[in-house]
Parts: sequence; structure tokens; C-alpha cells
Amino acid sequence: MIYIKSDDEIQVMRECGTLLALMYDYLEPYVQPGISGLELDKLAENFLLKNNAVPEQKGYKGFPSTLCVSINEQVIHGIPSKRKLKEGDIVGLDCTISLKGLMTDSARTFAVGTIGKKEKLLLERTEKALYLGIDTVHSGMRVNEIGRVIEEYIKSFEYGIVRDFCGHGVGYDIHEEPTVLNYYSSRYRQRLKENMVITIEPMINLGRDDVRVLSDDWTVETIDKQPSCHFEHTIAVTEKGCEILTVK
Repeated sequence: MIYIKSDDEIQVMRECGTLLALMYDYLEPYVQPGISGLELDKLAENFLLKNNAVPEQKGYKGFPSTLCVSINEQVIHGIPSKRKLKEGDIVGLDCTISLKGLMTDSARTFAVGTIGKKEKLLLERTEKALYLGIDTVHSGMRVNEIGRVIEEYIKSFEYGIVRDFCGHGVGYDIHEEPTVLNYYSSRYRQRLKENMVITIEPMINLGRDDVRVLSDDWTVETIDKQPSCHFEHTIAVTEKGCEILTVK
């Protein structure tokens, strides 16, 4: 079901999104060689609880943690573990939180120390793809045009675009309608309306599109073991554009 939020609801989501952005800024200095996913998860949870936010991913369909921590070839939904980050890794952190019953969702991929040139370009281009998609948004457009813009930009680099997972509506649930693909499909033609709230989240692989879910039933990794990158924002649709909610 597609929910059109009220201005008051969007104000709560704006506050929630600001807090989520502050959480990532708080974590960034800790994303260094030698720290584990479990340690990052604990830091994130403590930060959120101190600020009266609910870590919505923890317990969602049995997921055990506040953060998804996805390292290198892990695309999304990585379960934090004792594995320590190493120089040259890239790590995607993804989190959904709520304030007053309304949720926002965002993800960032971080460089761990000095990373390779290919990985650096992958991060830069994936983040640019996110903002190109965001810049497309306005009331009245069809949602599949977001995917068209992202795909047209990314295909010039011969990267893989993850097709099994995508952006979505968000607010009262972690995943609401509509579906927001990162490539063009004629199947998804809903028109965006003012005060709809969605996430845009390109997941881009250095190699092929193909991914698989590991035996933990959560972690998604690239088939060819090439690195993957993930950036995400929650945005509110406006008459002439959109507002990014998950920023300071």
C-alpha cells in the first residue's frame, strides 16, 4: 500500500532522518582497520538509544542487529560479526530507525583506510548515481524513470546493477510501496505524488549483476566475489522536486 504522508508526519521523518545522518557521522571516525562489525553495531545502537530512537532492523524478521554491515563482496544485509576490518576494505553500513513511530532508512559505504583506485571510483560513481536518481524526482513522474537515470549512468562503466533488491516506500513500515528499481522496467509505472516518501538506493557491483543469499539467510554477496557498493537516502516527494530527509 502507498501512504501519502501529512506535513506533520514528514516533519517527524525529517527529525528521524537528521538523527540517522548524525549517527553515520558519529560512526565514521571509528571505521578504521581493526574494528569489528559487532563493535560498530554496538556504537550505533548506543547512539540511537541515547537519542530516543528505535533501531527498527533489530528483530525485523529475526535480524539480530541494529546495523547491516556488508564488507567488500557483501552487497547488503551483512550480519555484524567479530570479523575485523582491514586496510583497503570497503564496508557498507545500512540502518533503519524510527522516532514517534515513523521510520527513515539510509546507507553509506565507507573506505577503510586507503583503498584501491577501482574501489574508490566505484564508491564515487555509486554515490553520484544516487544523487542523479534523486535529482530526477518530482510529483507526477513515473517511478521507473528513477531507475532509467541510474542505469544510463552506471552502464557506461560496465558495472553490475543489482536487480534482486531495490528501493521502496518507507514510513510506518520498513518496506512500503512503491518499488524503486535501480534500472528501467516498464512494469513499475506508478506516478509519484507530493508527500510520498521513498528510498533510492543503488547497489552497484564492480563485476557482474548476479548475487546470492548466504546460508545465514541474510547476507547477500556477489557471485563473482567482486566488491559491491551501496548508498541510500530517504526522500520526500515535493511538487517540483524532492527533499532528502536523511541529511543533517
